[in-house]
Amino acid sequence: MKINLKNGIDKLLFGMKQKDVTAIYGKPDRNYKDEDDNVILVYNALKMRLTFYKEEDFKLGYIVASSPELQLFGNKVLYRNINDVKKELAAKGITKFTQEEFDTFENYFNEDNWIILQTEFDEVVKFEIGAIINDKDEFDWKFGKK
Repeated sequence: MKINLKNGIDKLLFGMKQKDVTAIYGKPDRNYKDEDDNVILVYNALKMRLTFYKEEDFKLGYIVASSPELQLFGNKVLYRNINDVKKELAAKGITKFTQEEFDTFENYFNEDNWIILQTEFDEVVKFEIGAIINDKDEFDWKFGKK
């Protein structure tokens, strides 16, 4: 599955509604609301958790993925050493990461592309990507744009 920076993953585009996603991937394995009343869809086979923001008319705004099939710039991301992944990203101009540690996990956050590489024991175990917020402090929805 291809990661499309600033846009989404695979056929998912930020700004889609639940009906758009279920038309592509079918019924989710789980469907629940978080503490902010955002709708969360979980697809076990895809190893993805999708968040639809209540305050944005339930548009897809955030994806958490842990599929070993995830690829960025043609390279697999997960279950690889973080330093190797960061070298590949640096070759594509992605070099600024804010690092945060908790327990045995570390998050590497790149704000320009709104991505997080989560590691444990120096290995990437989870990838997160969120919709970009533009200069007007609004979400830059990709779905439905020409």
